Amino acid sequence: MAAQIAAVTIFLVMFLLIIMEKFERHIITLGCAALTLILVFGVCMHSTSAVTETLNLAGIFTKNFWIVSGEASESTGGINWATIIFVAGMMIMVEGMAAAGFFRWLCMSIAKAVKYQVIPIFITFMIMSAVLAMFIDSITVILFLAAVTLELSQLLEFDPVPMVLAEIFCANLGGSATMCGDPPNIIVGTSLQLTFADFITNTGVLAGISLILVVIYYYFCFRKELSATGQHTTVKEYPDPKSAIKDKKSFVVSTVIFLAAVVLLVTHAQTGLTVATIGLGIAVVTLLTSKNKMDVIKGVDYKTLLFFIGLFVVVGGLEQTHILELIAGVIEKISGGNLYIMVAIIIWISAIASAFVDNIPFAATMVPVIQSLAALNGIDISTLAWGLSMGTDIGGSATPIGASANVVGMSVVAKEGHIIGWGRYCKSAVPATIIVMVVATVGIWLRYC
Repeated sequence: MAAQIAAVTIFLVMFLLIIMEKFERHIITLGCAALTLILVFGVCMHSTSAVTETLNLAGIFTKNFWIVSGEASESTGGINWATIIFVAGMMIMVEGMAAAGFFRWLCMSIAKAVKYQVIPIFITFMIMSAVLAMFIDSITVILFLAAVTLELSQLLEFDPVPMVLAEIFCANLGGSATMCGDPPNIIVGTSLQLTFADFITNTGVLAGISLILVVIYYYFCFRKELSATGQHTTVKEYPDPKSAIKDKKSFVVSTVIFLAAVVLLVTHAQTGLTVATIGLGIAVVTLLTSKNKMDVIKGVDYKTLLFFIGLFVVVGGLEQTHILELIAGVIEKISGGNLYIMVAIIIWISAIASAFVDNIPFAATMVPVIQSLAALNGIDISTLAWGLSMGTDIGGSATPIGASANVVGMSVVAKEGHIIGWGRYCKSAVPATIIVMVVATVGIWLRYC
């Protein structure tokens, strides 16, 4: 009992501190992880096995961690090192692409293709935001897309806020479509041994249907604001997309690496290569071909990686003390074993919670819960996994603090004097979130229940 009380207290304190934003996130989770190891596992449980299982270092040195043959035996408890390694590899690849000017070139090329017309740019940038976020972290997508949107807004004389708001939502939506799109999906996928194909044929279908509805929704929501543009400058003043390419050779190499990464992710179920292997391979090749290796390495967001590590340890404390099994029991009791109710609870509770707290720790907490629910009721775990993924990914879109991409997008436009308040953000984002949540709920009910 003492161990359970300590584990829950540490977890709640961690969540509260993350919400308050008084300290950096990685410092909070690492501090709480240390308390979990010392107080919960050491003082209360006197268990060295709980420490080793949570740190999960031995799993890295097993064959199935890198190459899966037959049944995957990767541990789903404690620190998910596959997630850490994959995210780190993707960060390195993205740094290489950014240094070569890939993202700015892509944005300016699309703007040029639609002849710098505001409404067509608005629609194509929403679609591009979703597509890029399927393979690249949504934070990176918004960072570059919002910057280019600001540049175009000055050139074409329109308010960039509506376009950036739509881009943020579509980035989060696109991230829900694949296993590598959003951190919650990476956690769910690597923990439950789900493949890229599993996600794209399940959450990908739901995201695709939702994207059509969301584009239509945002078009009618913002068309009047975006149509009221000033006088355009002459065509001669439009920037040439080629000017974004800083080094042609680096540009070509980074593009090839990105395409190779996509192919490896799509086929990893057939090749047997795990996401950890793919992430490490991407990182190594990027560094070997990069002219500025140290700049690429320095550009990696190490704070996010440390945040993940600390988070997994704290959640491991809840798992080792069987708190998550108790939560699963409560959900099972409320639903009465009814799959329709169970799916609805997971989707909507995940969405509401993720709108106000970081969706990454929530997803990490809920993975063992849905595992217990599936075991208790004899349900296919993937059915609950799709609900969890859609709820955490899209619920975070509803408020300015629900997902990291939201915060980044608002910060980029704020630097140019465009302050987005909670009212303006939520006015457009909440209805869009509800649209996607309804699609996800009904879609999972019709397909699996």
